[in-house]
Amino acid sequence: MAQSAVAAFDSPVQAKIRRTAIMALSIALGAFGLGFASVPLYRYFCQVTGFGGTTQRAEADTGVKPVPGKTMSVRFDSNVASGMPWQFRPEHTTQTVQIGARSFTTFIAKNMSDKPITGSAVFNVTPTQSGAYFTKIQCFCFTEQTLQPGQEVRMPVIYYVDPKILDDPDNKDTQQITLSYTFNPVEPSEKRS
Repeated sequence: MAQSAVAAFDSPVQAKIRRTAIMALSIALGAFGLGFASVPLYRYFCQVTGFGGTTQRAEADTGVKPVPGKTMSVRFDSNVASGMPWQFRPEHTTQTVQIGARSFTTFIAKNMSDKPITGSAVFNVTPTQSGAYFTKIQCFCFTEQTLQPGQEVRMPVIYYVDPKILDDPDNKDTQQITLSYTFNPVEPSEKRS
């Protein structure tokens, strides 16, 4: 009789332990899955909202019209990752552009090493709230760039500042937007075929 009382007592306790273990395992698996999904979800969120200075991307025919008399100063910044043997700079450090008008600038990169180097550019816009209104039509940052030893290339960026920036109270004091690029080396094992 004593054994059956212990068995009856263990059954609800074991069921509770089992439920707790299943719940803990579910939470751990959910957190693990969220960890993998967070990077693409965050990237998508930033692209849609311009959060964190993420610029927008548009096709060549945007339908956006220039706003007469409304201009914005755009400053260009360039960096290379530590140890990357490239020189990288904007051809012009600033431009004053008409809001809504398609604009063009060029960056110049040179491989200073004696071997081919592949790089990929990451970018951001400051002030960060203006990222939702800075739209790139064509940019070298959309693809990896391989430069041969000593090769120098001119890399164009075609962009516009969306007229909707004029209606955004968070950008009412924005007089200059900075577009900043940093080139990072792409190791051979990271290259996609």
